[in-house]
Amino acid sequence: MLFNSMTFAIFLVIVFILYYLVPHRLRWLFLLLASYAFYMNLHVGYGFLLLGSTLLTYVLALQLEKTKTPHHKKLCLLCGVIPLVLILLVFKTASPLIDRLNALIDAGRLNMQPLTLRILLPAGVSFYFFQSMGYLIDVYKGKIRAERHFGFYALFVSFFPQLLAGPIGRADSLLPQYKKERPFDYDNVTYGLKLMAWGYFKKLVIADVFAGVVDKIYNQPYSYVGLVFIIVTIMFAIEIYCDFSGYSDIAIGCAKLFGIDLMTNFKSPYYSFSIKEFWSRWHISLSTWFRDYVYIPLGGNRVKRWRNCLNLMITFLVSGFWHGSSLTYILWGGIHGLLQIIETFIYPKKRKGEVVVRKKHWWQLPITFVLLCFTWIFFRANTIQDAFWIISRLFWDASRPLSYLQTAAVCLGMPFLSVVGMLLSIAVLGIYDGISLKQDVIRLISRQKCFLRWPIYVLLLVSIALFSNKGIATEFIYFQF
Repeated sequence: MLFNSMTFAIFLVIVFILYYLVPHRLRWLFLLLASYAFYMNLHVGYGFLLLGSTLLTYVLALQLEKTKTPHHKKLCLLCGVIPLVLILLVFKTASPLIDRLNALIDAGRLNMQPLTLRILLPAGVSFYFFQSMGYLIDVYKGKIRAERHFGFYALFVSFFPQLLAGPIGRADSLLPQYKKERPFDYDNVTYGLKLMAWGYFKKLVIADVFAGVVDKIYNQPYSYVGLVFIIVTIMFAIEIYCDFSGYSDIAIGCAKLFGIDLMTNFKSPYYSFSIKEFWSRWHISLSTWFRDYVYIPLGGNRVKRWRNCLNLMITFLVSGFWHGSSLTYILWGGIHGLLQIIETFIYPKKRKGEVVVRKKHWWQLPITFVLLCFTWIFFRANTIQDAFWIISRLFWDASRPLSYLQTAAVCLGMPFLSVVGMLLSIAVLGIYDGISLKQDVIRLISRQKCFLRWPIYVLLLVSIALFSNKGIATEFIYFQF
């Protein structure tokens, strides 16, 4: 049941109506049942995995709070974290490993029958496992009390708007909201619907349209050279942002319908003046998770410079591996780690009590974006060989500018109107993100006169309807992680 499917639209309408008809004391139960129905619609077995991990972390958190000795507390924590990490490792590495073994068998290097076993990564498991582990670690550190009501905790882990791809929530923020009485709030609901519409615009009108061109080139890279790779890499940078931030907007807006505030996951990331700033604006719920539960426990920046550099590299390598066991993801994480390390030398660590105001220069924006696009090549390429081929051919024939441009135009083969439409959508995205640096765009539009705001709403809805891919729902990129 994808967010961009008609099935989900029907499901959401039914759940929304029934939610406000159900007595307050039973709403948590209704949302919990709806969340499990949503997840098990994808595969019945997913529900048992979700329930099992929820039971494990619920029981261990209670035990953590009862246990007084540090040794036993650490043992309880490890009993929760290690199984979840091992399960994730199996799901993320099994299929790629089987594929590599089968490749060796096909090449005649192994004398055995090809393996037919397929172990697929359950949708959302990386996200709700991390949310559960974060909760367990917070209880261990004494930041929060263990939740005694199993139903509320189960809803915290399984709430359907955020279940498949986040934002990864924190217990101290979400659990109190599930317990609080939430009457119907017109402003909250309309805000949520508008945010969802903007998310659908980003997914259907921008991401899915760009994906058609990007996939064509990246899936057959050896058929192309030159400027075409630069163009489609920039297009992929926009595609993945609109795809994932579009999902996050839909999830946050959907939660708003039920009076729940989820964590903001993106804050105009391509307006960043450095790689460090980019990571404070991109996939915020995951980047802060790695900061709080990996980087800081390793010592963070409170250690010597060489150790801080090592901590940064480990954190980003783990982040790369979280996305997948392919070398492309690990190298993508490693490059981001290296860029962060370089920035620690460019921008030295502040001394205690020192206030440093660093002036931002306009040229830092394009440089940061170019570096990000370079890293996206590894993220999008199907293999490491493909990535290096693309990089080696980026400026092929660039010494002849006219030929360089003509080759790209022929390879892309896009109609003029398609190009105009893409440029307009990029402009709309850029304006929205630029304004949102200063204020909430949705609330800004809502304050305008009817003759100003309603044409915007109509254009948004018409665009979504025109680009809805004839009812065929395309999967969000981050569902594979």
